[in-house]
This record gives sequence, C-alpha cells and structure tokens, in this order.
Amino acid sequence: MDRRKFIQLGLAGGASTLIAPKIVLAATPDPMAGGVYHTTDAPGRWNKKVASHLPNIEVEKQENGAKIRIVTRHGMDDYEHYIIKHMILDGNYRFIDERLFTPGKDKEPVSEFTLEGYSGPIYALSACNQHDTWLNMAEI
Repeated sequence: MDRRKFIQLGLAGGASTLIAPKIVLAATPDPMAGGVYHTTDAPGRWNKKVASHLPNIEVEKQENGAKIRIVTRHGMDDYEHYIIKHMILDGNYRFIDERLFTPGKDKEPVSEFTLEGYSGPIYALSACNQHDTWLNMAEI
C-alpha cells in the first residue's frame, strides 16, 4: 500500500474517533465494542493484543490541571506494523490533542500532553495500522 493511501485510511479512522467512544463505553453492551474500537473488556478479534495495543495513561496532577503521559507497549520498527498516533478526548468526547508517530524515528509510542484547567475523565486512543484503534480512560 502506498503511503498516501495509508495516510488517507488513517485519517478516516481518526475521524471516526469523535463518535464511537460513547458507543464503546456505554453501560449496555454494543456490537461496535470490540469491533470498531477495542478495550480491555471488549478486545474483539484481537484478544491476544491487549497488552501491546491498549494505551496506558499516566496522570500527574498539577496546580492548574494535569500532565498526561500515554504509553503503548508496541514496537515501532517499520511501516508494516506500528502505532500511527495517540489521541486524547475530554469527558464529552471532544478532541483535545494528538501525536503522530513515524516508525524508525520514534523509538516507542509515547505521548505527553499538558492540560490546564481541566478535571474529569480523559480518553486516550491508540491507533495501530494492523490492529485497529484501542480506547482507555483515566480520571483527572
């Protein structure tokens, strides 16, 4: 697959991240959980990939907000299999920020964000080019 087509597919997947988190985290089971988005509880067909694809969220509370560190324990060797990006959403599933990764250049998929004046739930998404998008949540 050429790089342009790959980027287009990645952007299309990223655009869907604004809608699907509400469905995945709903109290009642939904067929999209484990299908479009994957979580610890709903890994779908990738049940053996949770440890290497779920974004781990570290929160360091600060005086006026928090410092967020997202780590996905996944290799970044080449374009055949890597983490494309991390995204963070607020408690209303609105986009806050993202970090794109480049295989070979980025040794590991780690993102750091500073959120000022924010408290409440934060959602992190980790997008893999082969194993879809993974969602996790933490409280600030």
